[in-house]
Amino acid sequence: MAFDPEHRLVLNVVFGKRSATRILKLLKGVKRQMQDRVPRLVTSDEFSSYLTTLKQVWPQAIPLEKDKRCKKRTRYKRQAATPDSTLNYATVCKQRKKGRVVSVRRTVVVGTRQSVAAALKESSVSCTINTSFLERHHATDRHRNARKARRTYRFSKDWLIHEAVGYFSYFTYNFCWPVRTLAQPIKDPQSKAKSSPRTPAMAAGLTNHVWSLHEWLGYPVPGLSI
Repeated sequence: MAFDPEHRLVLNVVFGKRSATRILKLLKGVKRQMQDRVPRLVTSDEFSSYLTTLKQVWPQAIPLEKDKRCKKRTRYKRQAATPDSTLNYATVCKQRKKGRVVSVRRTVVVGTRQSVAAALKESSVSCTINTSFLERHHATDRHRNARKARRTYRFSKDWLIHEAVGYFSYFTYNFCWPVRTLAQPIKDPQSKAKSSPRTPAMAAGLTNHVWSLHEWLGYPVPGLSI
């Protein structure tokens, strides 16, 4: 899953065991959702396929790399025709002891510490490299999707049904689930309500109201015949 922490928005979901192919499909969907814009900062764990797929999806945003095989003169492997320093990629590795996190190692993989610090400065929700927003949303989704609850008999018996319910849970979250931390205070003293509810889609400017399930399920899908 790809998650936008600033708007609490699920950008894309691909189900199945993690692999380079599925990560590539996930990031291509994210690029499409972002209308080919380059993200300021991407964070993940240390799974090696993320860097490989990032180079394939946003090749123009990966800077030139020095070729270490040549010792006599400096050569560079060109990753892109027009390098763009706007993409920063960092990894997080949590060291655990007896089930508890005892240390966290943060590594800047693409970009510099200065460029990552600049990207974090522009963020309204985070001041350090982390994956906590994604991990927290996984917990939220387990509460919303009974099939993902642990140590129960509610697990899916059919993969296609599991995948369908997963998509339903993730994307109704975007449009139909008012997030408490996204609520906007109402300044009108005559109003009984203290805040106005907002969904992630509203925070991202995709809609101007909280959708009902009936509205979301009845929304026409381009190319889908009824």
